[in-house]
Amino acid sequence: MTRRTVRIAMNGVTGRMGYRQHLVRSILAIREQGGLDLGGGDVLWPEPILVGRREHALRELAQRHGLEEWSTDLDAVLADGRTDVYFDAQVTSARVDALTKAIDAGKHVYTEKPTAADLAGALGLARRAREAGIRHGVVQDKIFLPGLLKLKRLVDGGFFGEILSVRGEFGYWVFEGDWQDAQRPSWNYRAQDGGGIVVDMFPHWEYVLHELFGRVTGVSAHVTTHVPRRWDENGKPYTATADDAAYGIFELEGGAVAQINSSWAVRVHRDELVEFQVDGTHGSAVAGLRECRVQHRSMTPKPVWNPDLPADHSFRDQWQRVPDNAVFDNGFKAQWELFLRHVYLDEPYHWDLLAGARGVQLAELGLRSSAEGRRFEVPELSL
Repeated sequence: MTRRTVRIAMNGVTGRMGYRQHLVRSILAIREQGGLDLGGGDVLWPEPILVGRREHALRELAQRHGLEEWSTDLDAVLADGRTDVYFDAQVTSARVDALTKAIDAGKHVYTEKPTAADLAGALGLARRAREAGIRHGVVQDKIFLPGLLKLKRLVDGGFFGEILSVRGEFGYWVFEGDWQDAQRPSWNYRAQDGGGIVVDMFPHWEYVLHELFGRVTGVSAHVTTHVPRRWDENGKPYTATADDAAYGIFELEGGAVAQINSSWAVRVHRDELVEFQVDGTHGSAVAGLRECRVQHRSMTPKPVWNPDLPADHSFRDQWQRVPDNAVFDNGFKAQWELFLRHVYLDEPYHWDLLAGARGVQLAELGLRSSAEGRRFEVPELSL
């Protein structure tokens, strides 16, 4: 067995997502399993270099996990010829500059989304990466969730017949930060810092819809800030300048329509924090993070509207659970492994910076739709 080392500069791992999902549950998890099997007796061993602005936080993380390398000097890390891959999980406002430096340094890049604050910046990164000839990928984790993998199995198997509509509900109550700590950082609610639920979630909805049902061809949205006053990590009040809820209608290639509500000001009355209901001529499904339930047309009851009588049955009990039929790994880790195989084995990989730009495009058009009160077509992007 030959062990090959890949050195990955991981910028932003002191943040919640960068630490929990990318460092611990992806890169360190790959190390715990003995590395990534490339076949032919080769194993790829990821060696993370923790990068960030807070020296004490980086040192503490490195000590906690027995890691040797960390730095507050991104330029020096990128100038090091031993660094192979740059990963970015910073706040959105810092992403374009860092990714540009990494691309110009000849590093393969893998990044969280949105890839930029606007479409011009996102397309600029994609073009720069293509011209540099480096490998590049964008995190699109939700299509690797067990519930959505089961949903894709149904789509690929023709379960739905003609797909008519998709309805999505996402969100939960994020505390204001005064009498209970907020579950999300305060920059999420400041537009000047790249915050807002549209720029956060519409890129997710773009790739979920694109991968499962077809390209988004049109969008209309209503965007608002339901909770205008919040308290930051130091207990200081501030005005929320970014949107915390968005109600979108997405027209899909092929004629289906998707409606997705996204909110950080909603209390959960559903089985999971995100759920998608798909209705087709032959059957329907409801998929969440892990579970997926179906109702085929041959098993569909015949409800009759009668508000004078109480329901004598549970509508939820009329659906069947889709079996796992597989072992589902952490979605972030699964995509990391695919990206690393793309880098080292040239295996196919289409979740690149152009795919990331489509998400930024949809967010940008969604915000314009709300501001101008009209529908926008979504042009197909190319380089």
